[in-house]
Amino acid sequence: MTNVRNPAVAGLFYPENPQKLRGMLAEYLSAVHAADSVPKAIIAPHAGYIYSGPVAASAYARIVPARGTITRVVLLGPAHRVGFHGLALSSADYFMTPLGRISIDRESVKKISRLPQVQVMDAAHAQEHSLEVHLPFLQEVLGEFNLVPLVVGDTGPGEVAEVLDLLWGGPETLIVISSDLSHYHDYKTAQQLDLATSKAIEELRLEDIQYDHACGRNPVNGLLQVARRRGLKAKTVDLRNSGDTAGSRDQVVGYGAYLFE
Repeated sequence: MTNVRNPAVAGLFYPENPQKLRGMLAEYLSAVHAADSVPKAIIAPHAGYIYSGPVAASAYARIVPARGTITRVVLLGPAHRVGFHGLALSSADYFMTPLGRISIDRESVKKISRLPQVQVMDAAHAQEHSLEVHLPFLQEVLGEFNLVPLVVGDTGPGEVAEVLDLLWGGPETLIVISSDLSHYHDYKTAQQLDLATSKAIEELRLEDIQYDHACGRNPVNGLLQVARRRGLKAKTVDLRNSGDTAGSRDQVVGYGAYLFE
């Protein structure tokens, strides 16, 4: 029997209506003037679209030229609701969004399942938005692709890096790391903190990124370790917070978009 993972976030983080959702994505993406080069990996935020959608689009617009080339997406996001050690796969054969089904790359799942830090844990995926917020963006810019979805729990950068190395691939593979930045500071404080975090990301200084700097610290730092070893360069293409998009400036959440080439 085919196991389909239905969305836990549609209607809360983005519209359930496919036409409205596509219209929102198109509006965000059309506002970005992207260069022709396509990154190997990106970091993008995972809040509700009215808050972080424009910032996420700043990264996803750079992927558009690779439609038809990128056929596999390795997507890692932090665990918000279930505590565990390591990285969690889903047992589903497909993930579903209002834009349709996305096939899980079973060969990649089999490859990384041999690692001791990787386990199948559907509970970690059940109400987790950090992955699913990215799926409509990926569907809009790539069309058809296979997915390797991983929720990252309490684990070090080395364990995340080992998974990324196994799945790195070539131009057919895109790595997506899901992370917001600082949480619930006033606007000016958040700007200062998030600028420092962005500089650490650009300089691949994973040792300087702590839990209160980025909620996706664990997957972010795993990517930074791989990027440092493989000689990738990181670039910030957008840095804002909810006070810039759709919220008040009393307590904001930071959002950044980063490219790795």
